[in-house]
Amino acid sequence: MNARVEVHETPAALATTVAGELLRVVGEAQATGRVPHVVLTGGTIADAVHREVARLSAGSGVDWASVHLWWGDERFVPRDSGDRNAVQARAAFLEAVGVPDTSVHEVPSTDDVADVDAAAHAYAEELASAGPEEFDVLMLGVGPDGHIASLFPGRPELDVRDRTTVPVTDSPKPPPERVSLTYPTLARSRATWLLVSGEGKAEAVARTLSPAGTTIEESPASGVSGREETVWFLDRAAASHL
Repeated sequence: MNARVEVHETPAALATTVAGELLRVVGEAQATGRVPHVVLTGGTIADAVHREVARLSAGSGVDWASVHLWWGDERFVPRDSGDRNAVQARAAFLEAVGVPDTSVHEVPSTDDVADVDAAAHAYAEELASAGPEEFDVLMLGVGPDGHIASLFPGRPELDVRDRTTVPVTDSPKPPPERVSLTYPTLARSRATWLLVSGEGKAEAVARTLSPAGTTIEESPASGVSGREETVWFLDRAAASHL
């Protein structure tokens, strides 16, 4: 894996760095006249990043009214559930920085469609109609088992190559139903950033970044890379087994 690894002393330092980098990339894209498309993730470190984005945005020059936001995966639960990555992002920064609803591309919830298959199909249609040729930034968390988005080790979703999205049922991590981008869609990004915090992720980080290599069946995080850059943003605890 041709990736850059950055180790930060604390989760807070990691979050501040990633937020600053995101504002820089989005600002540079807008300076060239492009409308940036960013794929968000969820979880504790993502929440910290989002709050730092809100804090730092005021002086950044970024026009959040002209940024499109997507998610690498989403839990198929009610629209206002705290389990939804989109709910977390809205509370942390979307409303604070003024991203319009028309630029926020959420995966349908249980309130919107009948089942998880319909949610995956609707999200695929949204990507087809409003998605970019390539995302500017794709942010992903990494689980203790090496999973990314809702692509888990040993699961059939890892092998899907003919669709942009995939429904997930009986997920090994609750809630059981989810929608995830597939590997071909995750590969449509200029920059792929993996955000990892905590000792509990250290073994997965070391396994994925091992010079000996690993398979996506064992560590799905090994199957993603950006077209121009791949960066692992780690705190000291997550990097402790490297």
